[in-house]
Amino acid sequence: MDPGWTENTLDVEGHKVFYRLSADVPGALPIVHVHGFGISGTYLMPTARLLAGRATNVVPDLPGYGRSERWGYTLGIPALALALLTMLDHFGLEKVVLVGNSMGCPVSLEVAHAAPDRVDRIVLVSPAGGVHNQGLGKAIRQLARDGTRESPAMARVAVPDYLKFGPVNTWNMFSELTRFPSLERLLRATVPTLVVIGSKDPLMAPPLRVREVARLAGPHTTVALIEGAAHAINFSHPGELSHVIGSWLDGVEIVDDPDSPGFTRVLQLPRD
Repeated sequence: MDPGWTENTLDVEGHKVFYRLSADVPGALPIVHVHGFGISGTYLMPTARLLAGRATNVVPDLPGYGRSERWGYTLGIPALALALLTMLDHFGLEKVVLVGNSMGCPVSLEVAHAAPDRVDRIVLVSPAGGVHNQGLGKAIRQLARDGTRESPAMARVAVPDYLKFGPVNTWNMFSELTRFPSLERLLRATVPTLVVIGSKDPLMAPPLRVREVARLAGPHTTVALIEGAAHAINFSHPGELSHVIGSWLDGVEIVDDPDSPGFTRVLQLPRD
């Protein structure tokens, strides 16, 4: 494990849930990273490591995922959100910043919906679920296209997790994810929200629809675009993403990070 990080498990309804925890940063709101569908929190670590200097970071494997204990059934989005709240109680975290990726976005939105006083801000990276990913066959094709756009190193992380998650859980969770009212949760969210999308993400809606949603969501929602990124931005573009998140948390203009490799540009999408 990285220096300053620890790994352990905690009990959620009689099941062991695995987590990674960075060193304590007094006076800063903790950042909790919420992973995507069928996969563990391992691929979130590149971004979490870069944010560990500014706040305590928690990277769990949600119940039934990764190194966490299997459940006898597939937990839905509301159940995963309640499990995450139980974890916050375990750590004694009264208020946090949630950074979700893919399925982790609707889970984070559900946490903010169920307990808005526990969430200071939400970062939604490549949000998945809802109308654009319906029906199930379309969502599967989108995910397959994304696989060709991610780094080969991502496959080495993801494939073992997907195989462990299994086909039954995959079918059940994917079906729920495409039906979950992500847009409604976003539009009703009362906490400041940052949405980060990649220009090469096949699971995202077209740019015109993204701009429309940004206008509907209101002034508390900021939308940023990382050009050249696909769906797993936390893994493929950690320098750019951590820079965007840090800028937003600090209340400064979101611009490109010249120190991050590649040709990524970050744009704040207009509302007009």
